[in-house]
Amino acid sequence: MDCLFCKIASGSIPVKRVYEDEHVIAFPDIHPQAPTHILLIPKRHFGSLAQTSVEDAGLLGHLLAAAAEVARQQQVAPGDGGGGYRLVVNTGEDGGQTVEHLHVHLLGGRHMGWPPG
Repeated sequence: MDCLFCKIASGSIPVKRVYEDEHVIAFPDIHPQAPTHILLIPKRHFGSLAQTSVEDAGLLGHLLAAAAEVARQQQVAPGDGGGGYRLVVNTGEDGGQTVEHLHVHLLGGRHMGWPPG
């Protein structure tokens, strides 16, 4: 497979891993949009959130729980030294997705405005 994030998950492209478990890897975004900008990817390939189903609920829940853990480790979670964070999942071209592998952006370290887009 010629997927950038699958290559990162397999270790053929090295990254600074800030979190890893049997299902998820987290690493800094190479084009950060906030002082803290971490990407979390499932090791299993999904082209986008649109390619998941209710059968994938366990993995998707695990991905969000891992994001909460990374936010605590990065000290952007409320009560852990930070004021909060935002999780973003871009899906499809109109949604701003640029890598066809499901991933969650964890953004923190500054105030997040609304609406985001």
